[in-house]
Parts: sequence; structure tokens; C-alpha cells
Amino acid sequence: MKVVSSLKTLKTRDRNCQVVRRRGRLYVINKRNPRLKARQG
Repeated sequence: MKVVSSLKTLKTRDRNCQVVRRRGRLYVINKRNPRLKARQG
């Protein structure tokens, strides 16, 4: 998982990416391609 400053760029990498908010942090999750996981905050 990458920690990134901008999640908007990661969301556009793949159309299966979803932005999810958990415990005050923003995550990008992708069930089809788990390599695209990312966290912000």
C-alpha cells in the first residue's frame, strides 16, 4: 500500500478503484487489482 498526498490521481488510474473513508483516513481500494491500494492521512 502506498501513502500518497493526492488520492484523485490514484482514483483515475483504474476504473475499479473506490475511495473509502475509514477511521478518519482515506483509502483507495481495488478488488480487481489489489496493487493499487493507497492511503491518505
